[in-house]
Amino acid sequence: MKKRILVTGGTGYIGSHTVVELQNSGYEVIIIDNLSNSSADVVDNIEKVSGIRPVFEELDCLDFAGLDALFAKYKGIEAIIHFAASKAVGESVQKPLLYYRNNLVSLINLLELMPKHGVNGIVFSSSCTVYGEPDQLPVTEQASIKPATSPYGNTKQINEEIVKDTVTSGSPINAILLRYFNPIGAHPTALLGELPNGVPQNLVPYITQTAIGIREQLSVFGHDYNTPDGTCIRDFINVVDLAKAHVIAIDRILNGKQKAKVETFNIGTGTGLSVLDLINAFEKSTGVKLNYKLTDRRAGDIEKVWANPEYANNELGWKAETSTEDTLLSAWKWQLKLRERGIQ
Repeated sequence: MKKRILVTGGTGYIGSHTVVELQNSGYEVIIIDNLSNSSADVVDNIEKVSGIRPVFEELDCLDFAGLDALFAKYKGIEAIIHFAASKAVGESVQKPLLYYRNNLVSLINLLELMPKHGVNGIVFSSSCTVYGEPDQLPVTEQASIKPATSPYGNTKQINEEIVKDTVTSGSPINAILLRYFNPIGAHPTALLGELPNGVPQNLVPYITQTAIGIREQLSVFGHDYNTPDGTCIRDFINVVDLAKAHVIAIDRILNGKQKAKVETFNIGTGTGLSVLDLINAFEKSTGVKLNYKLTDRRAGDIEKVWANPEYANNELGWKAETSTEDTLLSAWKWQLKLRERGIQ
């Protein structure tokens, strides 16, 4: 019998890649997604990539009765990977209550229903935003949690605390919190990737949309930071590498390998690249010149952050493997495939 895993937000960017890796590792996957930031045809592409069609139910994690019925319908779910969340930093500043409701209540509903339905494991999708502007680089899991600069970042901090408090209270739940750095790239088949609604909030989709002519020019926000070239530095991680970390986390929970009931891991490459480094790597790997301009800083942006991934490397046996050039080339091939499909 294949072990059954529930993936919330499974038609989204990171979720869809993770579903493929779970299926490749022999798990049976049930996806729920409210399709607020993705489309149901992603399920078709997951099937094309992995050869297996996951179960898909259109469901909002705020719907407690709907979730309860889902667990009853698909008995024997052993663990959950919880991606479903609103995720645009800027929008969260404009619509804080939407973010607090979506991101907190969805997790609370799952944690409340897990013991009732015998689900003992959850992998939670957290973020390096919890570190804010770090005191020391690279950032380890022991770094202090800084006051959040946006409601979005705050929901990640609060959700980590909700998980810890729930487990401390005696709830029969085992959890792994994965703090991602900056996921980029697309599946090597160009069948799955990042498809933002409207103007991209993230750098790489903006780069590829500018390269293909959807956007006229890329703005690089801030060129007077205390960094070698004056632009912000981030830890950009390949989305397939990131997806594989979730499979290892699920294996760890289900095989009883955890050293504590709640564990936290940084999922990054350990290398900081500036925005200009990334643009140069894109131009080098694709041969496409980008039209970009250096402009003023954007409020809320952190100057520099990158991971110390040694704990995940040593404890999970996981490591980021794909080069930046290959990752950016995969993003470009995805953009070209979207054009071919008449989507963008």
